[in-house]
Amino acid sequence: MKKLLVYLKDYKKETVLAPLFKMLEATFELFVPLVMAAIIDRGIGGGEVPYVLRMGGLLVALGVVGLVCSITAQYYAAKAAVGFSTKLKHSLFAHIQGLSYTEIDTLGTSTMITRMTSDVNQAQNGVNMVLRLFLRSPFIVFGAMIMAFTIDVKAALIFVVTIPLLSVVVFGIMMLTMPLYKKVQAGLDSVLGITRENLTGARVIRAFNKEQEEIEAFEEKNSGLAQMQLFVGKLSALTNPVTYIIINAATIILLYTGAVRVDEGTITQGQVVALVNYMSQILIELVKLANLIITITKALACANRIQSVFEIESSMEWEQKAAVGKTAGDGRKEAGSSEPHYMVEFNHVHLAYAGAGAESLSDIDFRVKKGQTVGIIGGTGSGKSSLVNLIPRFYDATGGQVRVDGRDVREYSMEELREKVGVVPQKAVLFQGTIAENLRWGKGDATEEELWKAVETAQAKEFVEQKDGKLEAPVAQAGRNLSGGQRQRLTIARALTGRPEILILDDSASALDYATDAALRQAIRSMEGDMTVFIVSQRASSIQHADQIIVLDDGETADIGTHEELLERCSVYQEIYYSQYQKTEGAQA
Repeated sequence: MKKLLVYLKDYKKETVLAPLFKMLEATFELFVPLVMAAIIDRGIGGGEVPYVLRMGGLLVALGVVGLVCSITAQYYAAKAAVGFSTKLKHSLFAHIQGLSYTEIDTLGTSTMITRMTSDVNQAQNGVNMVLRLFLRSPFIVFGAMIMAFTIDVKAALIFVVTIPLLSVVVFGIMMLTMPLYKKVQAGLDSVLGITRENLTGARVIRAFNKEQEEIEAFEEKNSGLAQMQLFVGKLSALTNPVTYIIINAATIILLYTGAVRVDEGTITQGQVVALVNYMSQILIELVKLANLIITITKALACANRIQSVFEIESSMEWEQKAAVGKTAGDGRKEAGSSEPHYMVEFNHVHLAYAGAGAESLSDIDFRVKKGQTVGIIGGTGSGKSSLVNLIPRFYDATGGQVRVDGRDVREYSMEELREKVGVVPQKAVLFQGTIAENLRWGKGDATEEELWKAVETAQAKEFVEQKDGKLEAPVAQAGRNLSGGQRQRLTIARALTGRPEILILDDSASALDYATDAALRQAIRSMEGDMTVFIVSQRASSIQHADQIIVLDDGETADIGTHEELLERCSVYQEIYYSQYQKTEGAQA
């Protein structure tokens, strides 16, 4: 939690004024029992009505001033707490955005969502309550004890015994519940994770009639979380009754002692009432303090979880800017050099995901010239997406070297590499806004003409023109108001808007019919600029006209060649191709 307090540095004034005004409120509150004692002893006892009215007016004034101080303190505390959580969320979001795919895969989406929302809100509540009550409650408790000593030392000794006893109870329960609240938050992660899976995979669950099994799995997780919350809640709930028992027992002893002292003539009846009022104040404040401790316990547990995310560093280090003196091809294209220049090179590349038992890619070695079209095909789980994810450096190769335009991808800054490489992922992801806003993710300052050109190339012009507003037509969250094929074409158009030197289509035309798919590939080939294109596809028809086709089998290169060459010699490619076409049709191709 200490490390997170840096996000309060812009609210130093509020963090000082909030407890200060609370202390002022508490000070005025401590004078109330003394005024009441004076009213009872002198006003009521002496029959002085004007004195009672004056003291009554003083009580009203103390109440009004206390209320103003309390409202002011609440305002500053809320301002500091909300500002703290706002800056914390911004920083946490930016940190998560800076993590590589490896760390994101390890953490899990559900955990990050919980820490961005529930955990930050708990930390915000903790800051708010600390600023309001952390100083006020102890001040009232010890202030009441000191004021009791000014009335009668013997009666005040009851306070001296009661306060430590209450402290043992409150802090003892806090020490028991703090680790349990951490487990509760971890359980919340688990419930959120299974909920997210069910929502995103609702169609698959219904298609396989697995609703009841998923309901039972959710109930099991949710019941476990509920039982854990009930257990820790019962422990926390012990605070109030135990506190009340101790305080009420102390009040009984105080009343008995006070009655004896009044009978002896040592103190007055008004002073006994003042002592009882001070004991009541201690009761109220200790109940508040107990609730504050519970809130702080939750906040600390959540803050530690948030801090654990900040402590995770990205496994990737990016160059801050392009290396000075580095030219395209790393000096390969020197005058008189006859060595060919490759746009993409894989030099004996290996890839093993974090925590995986085996490599996903093994000894991948190939070269691609500028302007070539490369098809990548293979069975499910053969490593096709893993291979193309190494080019924009979504993951780092665990062995070998990946080079783009003659330079190791590790030598590029993120901005420079992302400008060179455009990626259309397997899952078409669109964001809430307009079509134009989504397309400008590819290039922020793209003109309307550039947008239409990208839309036309992506075979999306026809349906975009039919939309109300055309490029300004609204897109719902995740593109839910569009069909699967429309979403895919818009994501392709988004990548084309930036006019990258390398375009990766990672099975991004699976929802398109064969005619549209063919028209798309033809349009991309006819684009200016000699774009190097990687097409990952399960369809042999989508990649059969590529300059070279890489056939993957269980993370290894089965063969590399043209469609005709592979059809003659590669059994893996033959199996894929003939499973989609009759053998006679394959012979004609």
